[in-house]
Amino acid sequence: MRRLTRTVAAAALATALALVSACSSGSDKSDDNKGTGGALEKVTYLTSFGNFGRDAYAWVAKDKGYFKEAGFDVDIKPGQGTGSIIQTVTGGQADFGPIDLTGGILQLGNGQAKDFVVVAAIQQRTMAAIVSVDGKGIATPKDLEGKKLADTPGSVVRNLFPTYARLAGIEGSKVTWVNGEAQALMGMLGSGSVDGIGQFVVGQPTVAAVTGKAPVVLPYSNVMQDLYGNALITSAKIAKEKPEMVKKFTAALLKGLEYALANPQEAADILKKNVDAANPAAAKAELELMAAYVRSSNSGTAIGTLDSGRVAKSIALLQGAGALKQDLTPEQFIDFDLVPKA
Repeated sequence: MRRLTRTVAAAALATALALVSACSSGSDKSDDNKGTGGALEKVTYLTSFGNFGRDAYAWVAKDKGYFKEAGFDVDIKPGQGTGSIIQTVTGGQADFGPIDLTGGILQLGNGQAKDFVVVAAIQQRTMAAIVSVDGKGIATPKDLEGKKLADTPGSVVRNLFPTYARLAGIEGSKVTWVNGEAQALMGMLGSGSVDGIGQFVVGQPTVAAVTGKAPVVLPYSNVMQDLYGNALITSAKIAKEKPEMVKKFTAALLKGLEYALANPQEAADILKKNVDAANPAAAKAELELMAAYVRSSNSGTAIGTLDSGRVAKSIALLQGAGALKQDLTPEQFIDFDLVPKA
């Protein structure tokens, strides 16, 4: 961890902190599209949040020509989290984007979202976590009692915390949550104004760079093992009217994901080539950390698979914790005919 911290800290902290502004120009130059034998179908894709290393695989799929080979001219734009991505995709302003699957279930089951369809998994396990740093007296979930945590109000980490607290033996009423903008959370942790923040486990390298301290991570997956991480969604309209297009796009994106995990340094360099403010050291480290979450023996070896039984267990866990107002089944929001097979 210390070696990783030194590597990442050497990169500019300003870029580590920055949420990258919209950057849709890729390495597929217009001249490259000539002579492909037909017009490419234009597709708008949203990243999960900004343009950090965890989302570099989309740029890899574009840069390596996977999207083009599948017949697509893809405009990659930075997403702003689960709720925003669902609204943008179902509203027709984008065609695809990754959301936290548990966050999507919570929104759907509480009447806050509809008309989205899950077509592939990105991570087989949730990456949601509470992240602190050395010196805060936090080593176990129970240590969170009496501490102050920060996150955005709509974050899946924060919304899922009552369930996590119950399963981890935390008295939730003893934990104080304060609001913070997503781009400011690491700065709040570094300044000492809070004891921990909601974050994905892959955010460790950036936390180390920003705070100058070793991160302490409490992954939700330690107590909620059936929860998936991010999942690719499209609108119900596109899923119904263009199923073959969905399959082709998904396959190209997942090809980029597989390549990025196998070649994290190259993927980080590709991200930097397309997004000036990207931090290559942090991006590489994020991809290395994310690799263990993308495959799971529970759902076969193929990237992107989803298991109906596991999703049903996730729903049951959330229902048992009183986190859902409506009964749900996996088939209500996942099209298993479109999901890659295990």
